Formats: sequence, C-alpha cells, structure tokens
Amino acid sequence: MNTQNTQENETTYREDEIDLRELFSILWKGKWIIIGVTFLFAIASVAYALYLPNEYKATAVVQPNESGSGGKLSQLAGQFGGLASLAGINIGGGESSDAIIAMEVMKSWGFAEIFIERYNLAVPIFAAKGWRQSSNELVIDEDLYDTHTKKWVREAPKGKTVEPTSWELYEKFKEHVSVSQDKETGLVTVSVTYFSPEMSKQWAEWLVEDINQYMKERALKEANESIKYLEEQIRQTSVADIRTVFSELIQEQHKTKMLAQVSEEYIFKKISQVKQPEEKDKPKRALIVILGSILGGIISIFLVLVGFFFRKDSEKQ
Repeated sequence: MNTQNTQENETTYREDEIDLRELFSILWKGKWIIIGVTFLFAIASVAYALYLPNEYKATAVVQPNESGSGGKLSQLAGQFGGLASLAGINIGGGESSDAIIAMEVMKSWGFAEIFIERYNLAVPIFAAKGWRQSSNELVIDEDLYDTHTKKWVREAPKGKTVEPTSWELYEKFKEHVSVSQDKETGLVTVSVTYFSPEMSKQWAEWLVEDINQYMKERALKEANESIKYLEEQIRQTSVADIRTVFSELIQEQHKTKMLAQVSEEYIFKKISQVKQPEEKDKPKRALIVILGSILGGIISIFLVLVGFFFRKDSEKQ
C-alpha cells in the first residue's frame, strides 16, 4: 500500500513538473510579445507621467484654542443643568468641541461656496490645468474658460449650465483641500495641494484666517442670543438659586464675547508660518512608470497564455 502511494505521489510530481516546464516553454515562445507589450505600457506610463502637471502642497499646522470654545460654560452647564431643568430651562452641555465643529465646517459645501466666491477662485479651481513656472501663471483650459472674453465656454453636461455650479466647484475644491487632526497631539493640519506653490500657500493661509473669523462671528452671535435669552429668564423666575445660575452663565457669555472680539486666532492658533513649497508633492512619476510596466507585464503574460490555449483547442477540433 505504501509503495503504491509513493508511486502515485511521484507520478503527480512528474505531471506537475511537466506542466511547469510547459508553462515556461509557452512563456519563452511568447517572450517577444511579453517584451513588446510591457515596453509599450512602460512608454505609455512615461508619457502619462510626464503629461501630468506638478502639484505642490502647502500645510498649515494649527493648535485648537479651547479658551475660545466656551469650556467654562460647559462646566457650568454640567454643574447647574439639573437645577435649571427643574425650571424648564435647557442650558446645553455635551456639545462637540469648537475645534471639531470648525474642522467639519471647513469641509462643508457652504463654507467652500463662500470661500470660492470671496476670493474669486472659480476659474483657478475648475479651469486650471497647470502652472507655467517661467511667468508664474496658471495654464487655463481654453475649452472650459476663454481668458480673452473672461467667459465660460465649456460644453455643459446634461442638467448643468455653462458656468460651473456651486456643487461642481465644491467637488473640485475637495480635491485640493485636506483637513485632519492628529489624535495623539490634537494638532490640526490644513493642507492645500495645487499647481501653483504660491497659490497653495495663500489658500492655506486664507482657510485658517476665514475659519477663525467664521467661528468668531458664530460665537458672538450665539453669545448675544444667549445673553438675551438668559436675561429674559431671570426676569421670569423668582427662584434665587436659578437666578444665580443664569447670572453666572451671562457672565461667561460676556467673557466669550470679549475673547472673540480681542482674538484674531479665535479657534486655531498657528504653530508656525505657512511656507511656500519648493518641491512637488505629486505626481509620483517613478511609481506610475513602475506600476504601468508591471501591469503591462501581467497583461502580456495573460495574452500569451490565452493565445496558446486557444490554439491548442483549435488543434483538437
């Protein structure tokens, strides 16, 4: 029995060895096809990599300024919230950090729409396709925007207008802007990747300035509304303890207003100045060529094997 099993194993090994030799033989016979197809893919990858314009990344690293986030108010809400609720009053608590809110605002459609309109970025965001270093000018796609007449000339997609819609601009905006937070340090990184290193730096600075201004205005508006509301509640209640709670809350709202009015960096403090990038961030041309060549090699091997088995089936018929 053992001898029989050994013979079967040896036969299986020989069959596998023959199949492996046959496979190498097939690939060897088709070596010129493999070399040719791989070479074509490599050339196409090089051409594609060279066609892609350079993009530069400017990064602003900022620290959340929790002193402007109403931290004391949240503590008071937690301390006196139960007492105030007895009077039917909700004084908040449990809200997200202002830094987190600010990050989400920066990623939002509404903020992007205002940002693009304020700095007139529709053309740079939607129609630019590169940057001319010698003249420090953007290369504009003339099929989308006529630089002479200053008008959009693109062939509008179905359901769209010739001029890009707010949503289309937002989709392009997201491709250039990234906002993230390091979970260990808590620092927030605002990055802009764009064709022009100068514009990527400028946009990153504008984003930090604008979100600080937005959150400042938001805090002032909420503080004024809260003060008005709390003063009204004080007039309506005769419970001394609750009146004390509301008075402390009003004081905190006035502190919030004061901090917002005197601070230019209300929600985010810059760790360092945003620097203009000198080296491109992408495309990774070497990686593109390597992956393209590997893809060409895989496809060429597949073509050789498929061709062989088709010929083999034809000979059997």
